[in-house]
Amino acid sequence: MSQVNLTFTILGSGTSSGVPVPGCRCEVCQSHDPRNRRTRCSALLSYGNKNVLIDTATDLRQQVLREGLGRIDAVLFTHTHADHVNGIDDLRPFNSLSGEPIPIYGSPSCLGRLHRSFSYIFDDNPEPGYRPRLLPREIHGPFELFGQLVTPLPLHHGSGESLGYRLGPLAYLTDCHAIPAATEELLADIEVLVIDALRFRPHGTHFNIPQALEAAAHLGARRTFLTHLSHDVEHVRDSVQLPAGTEFAYDGLRLNLVLP
Repeated sequence: MSQVNLTFTILGSGTSSGVPVPGCRCEVCQSHDPRNRRTRCSALLSYGNKNVLIDTATDLRQQVLREGLGRIDAVLFTHTHADHVNGIDDLRPFNSLSGEPIPIYGSPSCLGRLHRSFSYIFDDNPEPGYRPRLLPREIHGPFELFGQLVTPLPLHHGSGESLGYRLGPLAYLTDCHAIPAATEELLADIEVLVIDALRFRPHGTHFNIPQALEAAAHLGARRTFLTHLSHDVEHVRDSVQLPAGTEFAYDGLRLNLVLP
């Protein structure tokens, strides 16, 4: 069997406000280092000539223009907080380019909230206007997507839940403050872990950086990238505090991996 190459791209590494924060004059928000300029959190899985988006972040339009994306073949939703879904209308040009609807995957509760929040998208009645054409696909466990097994990873996010995703050696866990024991079993032998790490100070619904490092060490990830970062984190200054094998993610970061 021939190997399949996976390119993983961080489209956005920032928390819900993005960085710089409008009006803020802090060191990070005034920085000219592009690694301190963080659009809202999302990622891209590219394999087998397919592009699979993780979340439609508020900054999706900016992200796909920056990366020169010409197609999106599917979307995996983690949860429905505004910063992760409000770019959903920016899927429209990709419908026009391909001439096809785009399948979107999420938990039943996630897709239900999308249906309520963006009812005009899922309304079967014809109406004038320009709206995305999407095919909801409920997730009830691991599933095959373009020939590869995608494993959903239930996570605790405050009083709610989110889904992370594993594809071969890679796991993407954004927006979480705890990992259930059953999910930890699904993360055995993980090679690359991308994990929520909002800031150094504690937070009620997100891992902070010490907690994310502890989780990564517990899971035994060989490489860890911290994402969903706030303006508390200065890329160069704070990188020296990270253990070997751990880095801050940044917009445009690409990793090349091989799928089994």
